[in-house]
Amino acid sequence: MRVLGVDPGLTRCGVGVVEGLPGRQLTMLGVGVVRTPPGDDLGPRLLAVERGLEEWLDRYSPELVAVERVFAQHNVRTVMGTAQASAVAVLCATRRGIPVTLHTPSEVKAAVTGSGRADKAQVTTMVTRLLRLDAPPKPADAADALALAICHIWRGGTTNRLTAAIRAHESGKWHSGGGGRSQGRGELREAEDVAEQDPPEQQAVAPRAAYGRVPGWSRSSSRP
Repeated sequence: MRVLGVDPGLTRCGVGVVEGLPGRQLTMLGVGVVRTPPGDDLGPRLLAVERGLEEWLDRYSPELVAVERVFAQHNVRTVMGTAQASAVAVLCATRRGIPVTLHTPSEVKAAVTGSGRADKAQVTTMVTRLLRLDAPPKPADAADALALAICHIWRGGTTNRLTAAIRAHESGKWHSGGGGRSQGRGELREAEDVAEQDPPEQQAVAPRAAYGRVPGWSRSSSRP
C-alpha cells in the first residue's frame, strides 16, 4: 500500500509518501513541503498548492491519500487557509479517482506514538524511528505528513479491506454462476477475521510496544 500524507497549509503544505502494510516494516519514498509566498493573493497561492500536489501525485502514483482533518482554531485566518489547502488536496486526489481519507490530529498522534496528546517533537521522534530515517524530517509539516501516511496504513488498512469485501459481496461481484456458492462470503469472512485479529486500536499502540516508551510520555500524562 502506497499512501500520500498531506498536512494541509497555505504557506507550508507538508507532503510525505510511505509504502507498507499493517504490521510490516514501512518505507519512506519521499517527503517535502509545498510552499507559497504569504504576501501573494489567495488565488495564485491555491493554484501553486494544486500544482505542487499534482507533481507529487505524478511522481509517486499513490493508491490512497490521507489528509489531516481541519478543526476550528482561535485564529480564523489560519484555519481558513488550512481548510482551503485541504480542499485542494482532496480535489487533486478525487479528480484522479484516488480514495481520500481524513484523519484527526489526535488519531494520528495515537497511531504513531500511542498517545493522542503527544506533542510535535514526540511525533517527529517516532516517525524517525518507525521509518528508520537517519535524521528527523524537517520542517514539522513534513513529519506530520509522514505521520498521516503511517496512521492510514496502520489504522485504515484492515478497515479498507473489510469495506471493499462488503461492497463487492453486496454487489454480487464475487457470486459464482450456476447456483454455486458465493465466493464473496469466503472473502468477506477472511476480511472480518483480519479485522478482528488486528483491529485499529491494537495497531495504534503497536509503536510503543515495539520501540519503547515515547520520550516525554508517561501513562499518568495521558490521563485527563
